[in-house]
Amino acid sequence: MSPVSTLKIDDDLGRTLLFGRAPRRIVSLVPSDTYSVIALGAGDRLVGRTSYCEHGDGVAIVGGTKDVDPDKVIALEPDLVIANQEENSRKPLEALAGKVPVLVSLPRTVEQGVAHLARLARILEVGGELVRRAYALPPAAAQRATCFVPIWMDPLMTINGDTFGSDVLARAGLGNAFGDRLRLYPLAADLGKGEAIEATGRDVRYPRITLGELTARGADAIVLPDEPHAFSLEDEAVLHAALPDARVVRTSGKDLFWYGAWTVDALPRVRELAATIGAGEAS
Repeated sequence: MSPVSTLKIDDDLGRTLLFGRAPRRIVSLVPSDTYSVIALGAGDRLVGRTSYCEHGDGVAIVGGTKDVDPDKVIALEPDLVIANQEENSRKPLEALAGKVPVLVSLPRTVEQGVAHLARLARILEVGGELVRRAYALPPAAAQRATCFVPIWMDPLMTINGDTFGSDVLARAGLGNAFGDRLRLYPLAADLGKGEAIEATGRDVRYPRITLGELTARGADAIVLPDEPHAFSLEDEAVLHAALPDARVVRTSGKDLFWYGAWTVDALPRVRELAATIGAGEAS
């Protein structure tokens, strides 16, 4: 009898996972990964998902992305749990570690998102054509304009250059007006009203800003995603008042923030958005 081949895969936490065969029971704790599993052709192996996963109808729900129920996950007897360091809370993932195989990702660029998709395809032994399409995505376009992308309104929050969304913008030809802005702690420091403390171990990629800082920075366009926050017309008016000369455009939050399979079709749409903004600036 020939020896069983073991696949060794490192996740984004640097942990090595071993697979003696392609997983047959998958729990996805990340909406974009749930989509990727289905797009890769392994949707019939999904046995668990979160309540925020818009794909995978009929698959058991194990909680939200932040309040995953480890007992529900374990009860489904998965041989692969797909998680994200940013999307999922640490405590449930720690409760699952050592009991079931947990693959944790944290892509911060389109390239890393594609590599994660390829990693999933390799583990699941599916999706070769989709992975080839992903690796064929065009390189970064020349910058057409700068934009401001808020992700929350109260407090007003945005993304810096070390985020997946910012890299999507760059690949489409849009500069991030807050690309170099780090999040400071505590909130008062972030808003310029107090001294900052050491941020060791904390995420500094999502700064909280003031309208005054937005005006001072400037941008050619305000790009309003429809998630994670649904910006109202009143929100739009407030932001536009801070940048009266900026063009306001609305777009899909998934196109900016969902990595993996979604990006394959999303990036061309964001490039079209960038072309529209750039044309407006040139006119």
